[in-house]
Amino acid sequence: MNTLTIGWLAGAFFLAFTTYLIPRFAKVLSCLGAVFSLGYGLALAAIKTPVSLRLLDNFGVSLLLDELTVFFVLTNALITLAVVLTTWETDRTPFFFAQLLTLHGSLNVAFAVTDWVSLYVALEVVAISAFLLITYSRQERVLWVGLRYLFVSNVAMLFYLVGAVLVYEAHHSFDFGGLRVAPPEAVALLLLGLLVKGGVFLLGFWLPMTHAEAEAPVSALLSGVVVKAALLPLLRCSLLMPEVESLVRGVGVATAVLGVVYALGERDVKRLLAWSTVSQVGFVLAAPSVGGFYALSHGLSKAALFLVAGRLPSRQLPQLRAQGVSWSLGLPWGLASLSMMGFPGLAGFGAKVLTMQQLWPWQTGLMSAAAVGTAVVYGHLLFVPWRWSGESPSSGLQGALAVLLGGLMLANGVDLGVFTGSEMGKALLTIALGWGLYWGVSRWWSLPLPHAGERLEHLLGMMSLGLVVLFWWVWAW
Repeated sequence: MNTLTIGWLAGAFFLAFTTYLIPRFAKVLSCLGAVFSLGYGLALAAIKTPVSLRLLDNFGVSLLLDELTVFFVLTNALITLAVVLTTWETDRTPFFFAQLLTLHGSLNVAFAVTDWVSLYVALEVVAISAFLLITYSRQERVLWVGLRYLFVSNVAMLFYLVGAVLVYEAHHSFDFGGLRVAPPEAVALLLLGLLVKGGVFLLGFWLPMTHAEAEAPVSALLSGVVVKAALLPLLRCSLLMPEVESLVRGVGVATAVLGVVYALGERDVKRLLAWSTVSQVGFVLAAPSVGGFYALSHGLSKAALFLVAGRLPSRQLPQLRAQGVSWSLGLPWGLASLSMMGFPGLAGFGAKVLTMQQLWPWQTGLMSAAAVGTAVVYGHLLFVPWRWSGESPSSGLQGALAVLLGGLMLANGVDLGVFTGSEMGKALLTIALGWGLYWGVSRWWSLPLPHAGERLEHLLGMMSLGLVVLFWWVWAW
């Protein structure tokens, strides 16, 4: 398994370089990279034994691929495969697929490593590859959004790198475990970098514009899997240190509520989906021990929603209600929305049940409110009229949606014990309450919210404020 692991980590980069040598096979090589990751993830799930590797002694790379990692590896594989399929019949150049493979490989590395420097390198490669994919269309607006994303990301990682050096000074290695003996300022700096990259709470205001302005397949990648590259290290740290777990759970709840509130104020479909991603990031962090399954469920649903959103006749909800959408798009759109709400029979149900079961008592009320809010948000998408038409999605999009929705169905097998009458009743009651609020209030009234926080200068200001709060928090231990 060790040799296979090294081959898997290097495979995507080898295929990316090969794409430049034989560009006519770019799509096939991209598909091969995703299938390889899918096979590796399934093999890892089957053996149920963690793979742990240390390369180059204490100064080098440490890897851990356990049950938690499996969910992220599978998410990356399925979403990459779906993006390759949906772009198969387009005229995108080999450069696009080479960057897609580079992003895929660097995400695999970010999910596998458990040392701060290797994670830093992986996250930097993720940011550069994502930037090149965001700006692929070369439109002026998208170029600005891409540069804004890269700037915020690099500033955050500068703080992170200083924190990594402080961990080494205290522990004489870069292992995650060194966080236990690291000075408080190292903890604050590392967490700041990860919270910004993960789009968490007020530090995540960069996310909605970035994810909404990119092309639909790139938005699917960003919301489905890229944002989760920083979430897995946060989950690992929270399972490592009780003090960090308290923080992660707290910001998880705050993020879930904030994202829902902002999503309710949106009438632009892609921005609504992007704010929903902020909220779902909060659900992943609110219960760290089951965050992997939630990340898989959310990633598959959100990728499907963004891919369909790219084919809708309009991004504006009022126009969509007037025009309607075809059944061929409405059906996958509805299934993915139901999974986000936690409807029984789709992976979102199991993920929400396990998350709610693992909450601390003080979290339950707010997270229940966020779950109801999620049902209201997706009521806006689900209750758009469907109409019969002769239009049908391209075969590539059909294949992509089959991969994502098939994954949502199969993921029900992760824990069949959640399918009890009590849990299904709670889920249906939550959804019914959300739909009632949608038809009674939210459909007719939109809460105007300030968006000044998305401006670049305010993003940097909130990063500074976040660092002050984190310093106060770690010194109060």
